[in-house]
Amino acid sequence: MAAQYPSQLSHSRRDFIKSVGCLTIAFVLGSGADVLAGESVVADELPESLAKNPRINAWLEVLANGRVRVLTGKTEIGQGIRTAVAQIAAEELNMSMERVEVVLAETGRTPDERYTSGSASIETSGMSIRYAAAAARQQLLGLAARQLRVKASQLRLADGMIRTTDGKRQLSFTQLLKGKQLQGEVKLPVQLKAKSEYQHVGKPVRRDDIERMVRAEPVYVQDLRFPGMVHARVLRPTSYWGKLAKLDTAEMQRQIPGLLKTVVDGSFVGFIAEKECQAKGAQDYGIQHAQWTNGPALPTKQALPELLTTLPAITKRAVNKGDMSSFDATTAGSAPTDASLSARYFKPYLMHASVGPSCAVALFDQEDSLHIWTHSQGVYPLRNTLAALLKMPPERIHVKAVPGSGCYGHNGADDVAADAALLARAYPGRHVRLQWSRDDEHAWEPYGSAMLMQLDARLDSEGSITHWQNNIWSDTHSTRPGGKPESLLAARLLAQPALPTPATEVSSAIYRNGEPLYAIPNQRLDTHYVQGPLRVSALRGLGAFGNVFALESFMDELALQAKQDPWEFRLRHLTDKRAKAVIQRTREMIKNEKLAPGEGFGLGFAQYKNQAAYCAVVAKVHVAEEMGTIRALHLWAAIDAGETINPDGLKNQTEGGMIQASSWTLKEEVLFNEQHITSRQWETYPIFRFDEVPAVTVSIIDRPTEKPLGAGEAAQGPTAAALANAVFQACGKRIRSLPIRPEKLVQIKES
Repeated sequence: MAAQYPSQLSHSRRDFIKSVGCLTIAFVLGSGADVLAGESVVADELPESLAKNPRINAWLEVLANGRVRVLTGKTEIGQGIRTAVAQIAAEELNMSMERVEVVLAETGRTPDERYTSGSASIETSGMSIRYAAAAARQQLLGLAARQLRVKASQLRLADGMIRTTDGKRQLSFTQLLKGKQLQGEVKLPVQLKAKSEYQHVGKPVRRDDIERMVRAEPVYVQDLRFPGMVHARVLRPTSYWGKLAKLDTAEMQRQIPGLLKTVVDGSFVGFIAEKECQAKGAQDYGIQHAQWTNGPALPTKQALPELLTTLPAITKRAVNKGDMSSFDATTAGSAPTDASLSARYFKPYLMHASVGPSCAVALFDQEDSLHIWTHSQGVYPLRNTLAALLKMPPERIHVKAVPGSGCYGHNGADDVAADAALLARAYPGRHVRLQWSRDDEHAWEPYGSAMLMQLDARLDSEGSITHWQNNIWSDTHSTRPGGKPESLLAARLLAQPALPTPATEVSSAIYRNGEPLYAIPNQRLDTHYVQGPLRVSALRGLGAFGNVFALESFMDELALQAKQDPWEFRLRHLTDKRAKAVIQRTREMIKNEKLAPGEGFGLGFAQYKNQAAYCAVVAKVHVAEEMGTIRALHLWAAIDAGETINPDGLKNQTEGGMIQASSWTLKEEVLFNEQHITSRQWETYPIFRFDEVPAVTVSIIDRPTEKPLGAGEAAQGPTAAALANAVFQACGKRIRSLPIRPEKLVQIKES
């Protein structure tokens, strides 16, 4: 009996190799100048992922039936990578989308592209597949030309067939490749299909997986089921870093029916049972009867913004432009004048708050090999990390990516995979499904870092910014394992724990988008890396969310100080035409919109990482202080991500980013007391409900002659600033500390 799950998600590596039924090929770029005469030539450099994995069979397989299988080391986290890379491959190979299938990240099967992060999937994996597919097409035509004894220019390739232009002769891929393999690597120059001939790229393509989600069909790792599978839960300390003192496992065995095994290693405790309800019962019993020592108290005597500035810090000057010597030292932190402004902004700890708590399935088989099904964003780094944790050779660990329910960034996926691996090792021969509870997810995931931003600036007599100073206090923004088991929650709880070593350098993620894209002659950016009290890691946008919120809120405050329109103020300080274009587009989008009493518009802008997609967002909000409500009514965005692969996909990414950021901005904040996280359920960590979601409108500025730019994290920071600026216009009160809740407006009134 096969696993009750879609076939593309249930194959093991061994099953796949047995059933692949394809010709695995590698292609070499020959001279073949006549192969693609008249088409665009790209000859600068290979995409980064392709340069690291240059063999074409790392990216493409031509199956015996003429279909093409595309291999990507990226995972599906809602960004539609499966559809986008299929479009790219189908385009270069002149195939219908129906004849292209995609295999997502799987160790020993797909290229090692490390993590799906940084909005880089299209720029790296997508473009690698484009080059590989173009090389494949060139070589297939060249081989067919030799077999048919015609010039390659007299051939056309379409849907797995190569035909002569007169239509009299043709070869299928099967006929062309039987008994042969094409060897080699992709090398420059690579001749790409002319963009004027595109049939798939740049056009909206429906994502089949969305329909399956709507129908509640099995899509996620949480849905995986295998024959004979057992279920597991873990038990966590009662305080944030507490230790296990006592647990009577023998009594548990008598009390819990169906309990197969209790695993205790130091303070790591897991339960394995025949049924999920029995595993949950064991967890509940453990919560009631286990005894723990308290860990170090969490700091609660100081407000978090002030705490960040008092922690030991590693400081780095990330930007130093022009001459800041004339910037009066008394300006920083002093009262504003006609020529200066000083403001401090704060972003709290944020959760990934995945709708489906983290889950993994693990199998330790009879050959002493470990198989993991996971929603981790990096299957190869996770494999290396588990190898170090379990002291196993990496080649004996097989990790397959399966989408998880709701996550951007490093949530509990790697942790739950490690939990499952430890329990599967203790109970070999059967699939072990480990499901975290909501309490597990909220209380123990690595959060997005808290940040404090101090901004100071000076204006000249014409209202132009002459000096800009930014100080950022923040914890790191990524503790992804990357081969280091000490980043895993379970590793810290074992009898022989692997404890994290504090970083000695300031990560660039802390000051991501901390440098303005605006033309300001004199700038200074100092970053202060501190180690905060909570466990943190990558959350969508990393430091850019907090930094853009601060920067673009400050730009509105400076515009007010200069008595200038916020749109015009920004445009005056920009030299990048593409940056200006997205801001101008948003103004056009709202030109017919009217404001009612209590409503306001706000603008936010950024180019993500100052090198990826350009995005401007306008928010329309309604503030009713007497009712204690702040409501986002409508969000408009203009985005320029260079060449657009799938317009629908780009819009989906931008819409989702704006909605997620709105929830962060108006509602979300991780709270804790001296012992543990108190935001452990949706009631104590509220997120947007459906009736709170604003209308969203996205306009794409497509630039097909430009390279694709990462877009998945472009809208978050601009949305936060747009909302803050809109609230100010609606009620005249500036909130600089997220989240922007109505009670903060009341506090301003009372002060």
